[in-house]
Amino acid sequence: MATDYQQILSAIYEETRSHRGEGKVADYIPSLARVSPRHYGLALQTLVGEKCHAGDADIPFSIQSISKVFVLEMVYQQLGRDLWLRVGREPSGSAFNSLVQLEHEQGYPRNPFINAGALVLTDCLVSQVHDPLTAIRDFVRRLSGNDTIDYDYEIAASERAAGFRNAALVNFIKSFGNVHNDVDVVLDVYFHQCALMMNCSDLARAFLCLANGGINPLDGGIVLTPTRTKRVNALMQTCGFYDESGEFAFTVGLPGKSGVGGGIVAVIPKLLSICVWSPALNAHGNSLVGMRALELFTTKLGVSVF
Repeated sequence: MATDYQQILSAIYEETRSHRGEGKVADYIPSLARVSPRHYGLALQTLVGEKCHAGDADIPFSIQSISKVFVLEMVYQQLGRDLWLRVGREPSGSAFNSLVQLEHEQGYPRNPFINAGALVLTDCLVSQVHDPLTAIRDFVRRLSGNDTIDYDYEIAASERAAGFRNAALVNFIKSFGNVHNDVDVVLDVYFHQCALMMNCSDLARAFLCLANGGINPLDGGIVLTPTRTKRVNALMQTCGFYDESGEFAFTVGLPGKSGVGGGIVAVIPKLLSICVWSPALNAHGNSLVGMRALELFTTKLGVSVF
């Protein structure tokens, strides 16, 4: 019997919509502070072409740290296993913007999804391509099948104006020799990648390659090898939600990645990808309604990676 994904999404939306607005938007980034906390959307796409959505699934939002997955894919394509000479693969157990571990670990970030690790990956990309902003945008456009995706330059500027901790991180890492390029260039690319604007449907399509062994189902192109795809999914499972990654694995049981713009994307390998967006965050910086919705999703579907 075929699964009625639209019925499941619609039921989850109705069960959780009363919680819209609970939590707090990311007000430390001025442009994000103006986003209504009552937005809420879900979108799902399967490998066989089924797609469904509910709520505000077609409203673009700032993807923030979800962009770290795209940059990881791009750098992993180029560096392979040498990537792990620059960044680790362990959960941090600390907040996403923490400086605490870098001193002890001499500028070697725990994983690619905390800000320190993402800044190192951005530095790697700056070394590899002439125009990293165009490369990131075009990569995301190809994965999502949407040629209109672009940066929100106001959000990027807002992040730059408030980005003192990220500036501290990248300078601190450079002091250990693990950032090779000019810190202002690295920060500019990083703030722009976080300011990419995508909607739930875009993100669900863009993550399908991670459910498909590294092959983009939209054009058949190879994004990553099956082995590297497995490793990216493992990192999302263990590190994709900062110091709430264990809780997400426990309650949802899927590889995924969150962003402080309120988006969460998750994949079920060999089956589908799903994106939820609700800007009001919990104390860990993850979408409060999004976490509840995805827990309901795997419960109702009866499928997780465990």
